[in-house]
Amino acid sequence: MTLEGSAHALGAGTVINAIATWKGAAFGIDLKTYADVELSKNGSTIKGSIEGVPDADTNLIVKSVEYVLEHFGLEMGGTVRTRSDVPLASGLKSSSAAANATVLATLAAIGEEMEPLEVVRLGVQAAKDSGVTITGAFDDACASFFGGLVVTDNRELKLVKRTKRESEVLIFAPDIKSFSSSTNVERSRLIAPWVDIAYSLSLEDEYEKAMTLNGFLYCNALGFDTEFLMRALELGVKGVTLSGTGPSYVALVDKQSGCSLRKAWEECGVSGTLINTKINNRGASKL
Repeated sequence: MTLEGSAHALGAGTVINAIATWKGAAFGIDLKTYADVELSKNGSTIKGSIEGVPDADTNLIVKSVEYVLEHFGLEMGGTVRTRSDVPLASGLKSSSAAANATVLATLAAIGEEMEPLEVVRLGVQAAKDSGVTITGAFDDACASFFGGLVVTDNRELKLVKRTKRESEVLIFAPDIKSFSSSTNVERSRLIAPWVDIAYSLSLEDEYEKAMTLNGFLYCNALGFDTEFLMRALELGVKGVTLSGTGPSYVALVDKQSGCSLRKAWEECGVSGTLINTKINNRGASKL
């Protein structure tokens, strides 16, 4: 007998990158990653695939299935397949979304439940063990799972606060890729005192100020162009930042400022994709 389960989780944008201080903040966006899991007792090996990426590293999604089965003392084999609206290696939390969706899909397949934060923590552990993240990206994983705006302590795996927020989001995803595992952590740690200031702003619900300060700090630490941030500020956009460790930029906009910023970013002359989306407050779910 084959057991099947499906789920989706969200991509996310950065408010505070946690690499410098282990404290972060992020928001769920309305771009989704989907996972389909099939399991049976005829075997003990899990095989993974990512739609459209035939040579992709599937270690993360395979471990996510294995860790759920291990948690419930089950030995099964099968497959996990993911597909995504979230650009890979662009700072938009594709790994967190894949882990969350896969864990939920596996739970759906075996007919079991886990507490929401335990689902997130299991996916974070799979991400750490797969080498796709430096801090475990607990902030990104919480935004991907719960939606809305979240503030976290990644070292303690603690969700400090969650806020629902309605906003349009504009994303510019350059054609280059940037993998979190190859980020210059030493340079990021140098800006920690100023990242702490941004984190304090996020605790006071000053998310736009927090993410913009985060953007200028990390762009300079990691060598990304701040012109995209300046173009947004010139148009009156209050919240704009480098998402994750780059290379994408995200901005909280309304329809009018979003149209103006889209044109301004196009004029920067960098090859990439502009994406209009919004904050998703609903979060991940089984399908």
